[in-house]
Amino acid sequence: MGTFFTELAKKLADRWVTLLLIPGALFAAAAVIGAQLGQRHALDPSRLTATVSGVSTLIARQSAGAQAMLVAAALLAAACTGLAAQALAGPTRALFLGMWPRLLMPVQRWRVASRRRRWHVRVQRRRALEQKHPRSSRTPENQQQINTAAERANRIAWTEPGRPTWMGDRTHALEQIAQHRHGLDLAFTWPRLWLVLPDTVRTEITTVNAAFAAAVATATWAWPYLLLATLWWPAALIAIVIGITGWVRARAAIADLSALSEAALDLHGRTLAIALGVAENDSVGPLALDEGERVTALIRKGR
Repeated sequence: MGTFFTELAKKLADRWVTLLLIPGALFAAAAVIGAQLGQRHALDPSRLTATVSGVSTLIARQSAGAQAMLVAAALLAAACTGLAAQALAGPTRALFLGMWPRLLMPVQRWRVASRRRRWHVRVQRRRALEQKHPRSSRTPENQQQINTAAERANRIAWTEPGRPTWMGDRTHALEQIAQHRHGLDLAFTWPRLWLVLPDTVRTEITTVNAAFAAAVATATWAWPYLLLATLWWPAALIAIVIGITGWVRARAAIADLSALSEAALDLHGRTLAIALGVAENDSVGPLALDEGERVTALIRKGR
């Protein structure tokens, strides 16, 4: 047990340093530099050198005890900055997943309508190719054309778009697939399904979900730098780089998370049905629509 808590403490410390201390210290340093340089001298190397030298000289003149207190204060300020920044992780996650505030509802509706139009055009293209080349007489080249058309539609969304962002539509598609293919209301079903999933599956999903959370945490640091840009414009460039980095990583994580979650539904949906007494113990295969609807009715309990 002592070894367990030691390892847990190490992991928590590593996470604290990675997500809070180091980014907070970098932002605090950028804030000090930005406040000294301002907009007019944003890229003045001589003023930057003078600022760094002045801070170094000030610290060097202090006693050992005062220096230790300054270091502790700097670490505390960095940690507090990190905590304040991570308070914005929720809005960042909502932005990525297309759960925008009511104020942005007109933009959200426009984005959803635009994505739906593009998706329907590409789906119609795939269906036209399937009708033009029946399966009985389809050549490998014809099949490749159909596969390419299907891939182009799937790049937008797996099902009809319902969210204004790509990441949001990945989670929306998972909900739609669970509802219309398996009869499962994912909001009520997923907690129960999670309890019957094998440990290996849960580990894979947890790992990918942690990668998405880390990507959101990275992107969240774009907000403080955007605020700093009002005093020092190069901070806007830093914000753009950080935001894009987090966004790219979040897209990759959501792609893996949605694929793994759908696979879990396909492979273990019946396990849940058996555990609830809806399916026979010796039944196999993906969960049928009527079975899933009975599972949903049982789980929802009239809610």
